[in-house]
Amino acid sequence: MYKGTILTGTAVAALLGLSAPAFAADAFLDEPEVTATADGPPEAEEAPEPPPPPPPPPTISDQIAAGKFLFEARARYEEVDQSNLALRANAATLRTRLGWETGDWHNLRALVEFEDVRLLGAERFNVAVPGGSSLNGKTTYPIINDPAVTELNRATITWTPSASFQFTLGRQRILIDDQRFVGNVGWRQDEQTFDAARIDVAFGRFKATYAYVIQANRIFGEALDWRSDSHLFNATYSFSEAARLQGFVYALDFENNSANSSITYGARLTGKTWLGLFQLAYGATYANQSDYGNQPAVFDLNFLEADIAGTFDIWTVKLTYESLEGNGSRGFSTTLATVHAFNGWSDAWAANSGNKTHVDGINDLNLMIVVRPRFKFTYLFNTEWTVRYHDFDAERTGADLAAEWDLQVTAAITTKLSAALKYASFDRVETVPAGTTLGPPDREKFWFTLEYKL
Repeated sequence: MYKGTILTGTAVAALLGLSAPAFAADAFLDEPEVTATADGPPEAEEAPEPPPPPPPPPTISDQIAAGKFLFEARARYEEVDQSNLALRANAATLRTRLGWETGDWHNLRALVEFEDVRLLGAERFNVAVPGGSSLNGKTTYPIINDPAVTELNRATITWTPSASFQFTLGRQRILIDDQRFVGNVGWRQDEQTFDAARIDVAFGRFKATYAYVIQANRIFGEALDWRSDSHLFNATYSFSEAARLQGFVYALDFENNSANSSITYGARLTGKTWLGLFQLAYGATYANQSDYGNQPAVFDLNFLEADIAGTFDIWTVKLTYESLEGNGSRGFSTTLATVHAFNGWSDAWAANSGNKTHVDGINDLNLMIVVRPRFKFTYLFNTEWTVRYHDFDAERTGADLAAEWDLQVTAAITTKLSAALKYASFDRVETVPAGTTLGPPDREKFWFTLEYKL
């Protein structure tokens, strides 16, 4: 009996002895590792250093320095041959823009940009508002409205507290939709900008822009800028890619050009969809324009537009119809638009301080074909070929007025340098029925442009 007890006690003791190191290790798992060194007793492992404090928030000077340099240079040669003038106009000009846009500081961002337009040769062209006096006295030449000018092009402060709201104050570029009613006239060397306060909001599928404009800085330098008390409003709701509805009101009141004061209400529906390998796009616009502000005349004119375009592979074909109503003394006009893009690149219909219009109105049926070839070379890629034909009739009387061919080729030479060749030929009908006003004189225009952008 004693023998069994002794054996049992011995076994228990042995088991306890074997398990003690494991128990001790488990008991001190959270203790720092102790290591022995050749020079002394074991030392505890050093505690990790605390993380460095977070950097201070960027200062306003930090965000100014962290901004973006703005640089553009555009060299252009333009030539105009007009049938009612003996001399041919030609202009070689260089436009340079330099500016700086800061980084964000407390949701604020600032931008300043200067613009300089220089003549690269003799001044063999007229600078003038169509129907108005010449600004350089070269009345024996056709008009090329690229005067030499150095000015502040843009200077803005933008506050963007959220993705849904943005407020911009200062001299700014305002491009609304396709620029049919409000744009920057980007084709000319001196850009149109606006001294304005602007609000942009976006909530899901709804977007809206409102701007109050105190001055329109036009393409003639400072000589013909318009002091303004004008309101621009545009709102868009996208039901889907196939249906985008837009409403707008442009209330224009110019202190020093009352003849161009007006109010325009309108709506536009656009969309696109795919039918197999074909993409179809469409647009339809209606607008009404009447006298407003200090406008001395009384009028009520309509605007209609409809277009449909089909794209397959590298080809796009677009058919457009525009109707600008005229009452015999005045036509519907888009005073602040990028008008060069509409009713022909020859700008033959330019009148009333640069608008494209006609006293009997304009019906413009035009067909455009665009081809984007796939070939790519080291210094020639992203080419685009455009051909467009316009047929113009008088809206009020239906009489045939003129026709125009427009041709353009654009290409990238590098990722920052591009080139463009452009041609326009306007041919008016020389006789019209009684009660219809003749169209403007025949003209041909040619452009070659090189543009560099950072």
